[in-house]
Amino acid sequence: MGLIDGFEHIVRDNEPLAHYTWFRLGGEAEYFAEPTTVEELADVVKRFREADQPIRLIGGGSNLLIRDKGVKGLVIHLSAPAFGGISVKDNIVKAGSGAKLGHVISTAVREGLGGLETLVGIPGTIGGALHTNATAHSGDVGQWTRAARVMTRSGEILSRTRDELSFAYRESSLDELVILDAEFELEREDPAELTKLVFDRA
Repeated sequence: MGLIDGFEHIVRDNEPLAHYTWFRLGGEAEYFAEPTTVEELADVVKRFREADQPIRLIGGGSNLLIRDKGVKGLVIHLSAPAFGGISVKDNIVKAGSGAKLGHVISTAVREGLGGLETLVGIPGTIGGALHTNATAHSGDVGQWTRAARVMTRSGEILSRTRDELSFAYRESSLDELVILDAEFELEREDPAELTKLVFDRA
């Protein structure tokens, strides 16, 4: 069985990665996957792990340089709707790792939920923001993070509660292979005031 047998609909070989970075630089990924579900993601991770192939993720590409000679193994891009959802319940915003940080902030502001607006203007995805604990204006994404779901390098899905998470300056304990989604516990505020803050900082 070949590495991508059965995955031809989500895995391509020799995919140029320059298209996925802000600087439009870099070589090809030996294999490039865009799974459409969490199940497909887990299956492809397990296949490449069993073959002892390196596996990497690429997010928004805003803080990334890729070497011209390319990347060996598998590069995963979580571009499908299954990884980019945003929902709100009471004062909790849940967002998939592929959701744009800016979209999550605008959703929270529209719902009158404050906290994340300090991060306005930071590019990239929720996954990248959590992994690096995105910080701006004396606030960071970690202080609002209530829980996160991750996938390990073996394809296992785990839930991390606030007590299991730690955040420091531009780093976090979320170092598993994939951050699937996260919940942010925010504060009720006046949407008009939040909108004004966003425009003042933009």
